[in-house]
Amino acid sequence: MQLTLWTYEGPPHVGAMRVATGMKGLHYVLHAPQGDTYADLLFTMIERRSARPPVTYTTFQARDLGGDTADLFKDSVRAAYERFQPQAMLVGASCTAELIQDDPGGLARALNLPIPVVAVELPAYQKKENWGAAETFYRLVRALAQPVERTESPRPRCNILGPTALGFRHRDDVREISDLLGRMGIDINVVAPMGATPADLARLGDADFNVVLYPEVAGVAATYLSKIFGQKATRTIPIGVGATKEFIAEVADLAGVDASDVLADAHSNSPWYARSVDSNYLTGKRVYVFGDATHVIAAARIAQTELGFTVVGMGTYSREFARDVREAARLYGVEALITDDYLEVEEQVASLHVELVLGSQMERHIAKRIGVPCAMISAPMHVQDFPARYAPQMGFEGANVIFDSWVHPLMMGLEEHLLGMFREDTEFNDAPSHLGAVAAPMRPVAAEILVVEAPAAVVGEPVWAAEAEKELGKIPFFVRGKARRNTERFARENSRALITVETLYDAKAHFSR
Repeated sequence: MQLTLWTYEGPPHVGAMRVATGMKGLHYVLHAPQGDTYADLLFTMIERRSARPPVTYTTFQARDLGGDTADLFKDSVRAAYERFQPQAMLVGASCTAELIQDDPGGLARALNLPIPVVAVELPAYQKKENWGAAETFYRLVRALAQPVERTESPRPRCNILGPTALGFRHRDDVREISDLLGRMGIDINVVAPMGATPADLARLGDADFNVVLYPEVAGVAATYLSKIFGQKATRTIPIGVGATKEFIAEVADLAGVDASDVLADAHSNSPWYARSVDSNYLTGKRVYVFGDATHVIAAARIAQTELGFTVVGMGTYSREFARDVREAARLYGVEALITDDYLEVEEQVASLHVELVLGSQMERHIAKRIGVPCAMISAPMHVQDFPARYAPQMGFEGANVIFDSWVHPLMMGLEEHLLGMFREDTEFNDAPSHLGAVAAPMRPVAAEILVVEAPAAVVGEPVWAAEAEKELGKIPFFVRGKARRNTERFARENSRALITVETLYDAKAHFSR
């Protein structure tokens, strides 16, 4: 067991809560002590939902352990049914309650409630949140999806699978892809779990195929539906212009429709904007990507092939999808980091001298400490990543949002550098400030200094002297990486084991010729 300050994923019962909270007409009874009710805040505070999650906690206390906690659980299930009158009920135990082995599923079935009761056994000490969400959705589909007599329709139908509560831009992704499918002449049968009722899950079989937007949540359920109903599922995740076009072609093949008009009308500003920005500004920027597997694989492709960045490192905390991420990493000549330890991620980000980080809330903190820009691409995230505006990640509009959110942090870095460059200008200092006359003067941010006690041997990589590292820190971050690489190359070619300030300027003069 490892004690940590931050964690990428919560325990699996939080994943079950994401599924239950996203659905309607479903109630989750969680056998848990008082302390485990913290999960409500994830939905009401971070996602800013206007209502509490549909979850009832048994909230047993230490004194209850000497009595019959099984009766306490049954009373909670009975009370939840009478109060909320759900179409179906989900029952399970939190990581703490798992230790007392009360068998929530068996206890709930013994009550003979007149609705389906689905038990989820989530091994809290072996698995985590995304696995819990996938297992919960699979159990619900397996219990509720029934063979149906297909209704005749002039248009093909599909299910959209995977979006949940507390998902990164899931709300807007569903809207974007639903609109795209509608323009292709495809009707949507059910969107699940988000927005679906248990009755909706019962008619999942009345679709021609499934669109899987988030494999971490819907992959297992889609495989089950393929076996039971013969429904094929999409494999392409429509994040980025290239992937969206491939997604359209794949869906058209599954649905048997002609998508040429949709592809011809495909419009996104992102490709043109990426070409119109100064190529020296974007091309070759060193980017590090980390997050859940779906978004990391997509982000790496966009960064390298659509925006002209260079992916120097990538990884995921989704161990169930480690093979997929490793295969993707090989396309860029890097080795994927598979870990849920943010300290390992921070160490790798720092060692690679990156110029932009694409990641989660964890990487946002890491990048801030190191002093490089960061753009959010994945959960876990904070309240600001649930914007009031329409901001999908998927589809052609999602590509526009991605371009803005990735490139603008680099632009802001340039602006901050220019402000610092002209801080001594009298006109600049005399300009009115919104802070008034007491505004504090701007101070340059001190660069992190690497202290070198002695030069290394000539063989191997050259070592930076403290003064040279400090001088390098004065160079704007958006060209600092290139300056570092050029100087190290110059030092190697000229057999200089120690890089001094003189070496730095010699390299600058050499490459300026």
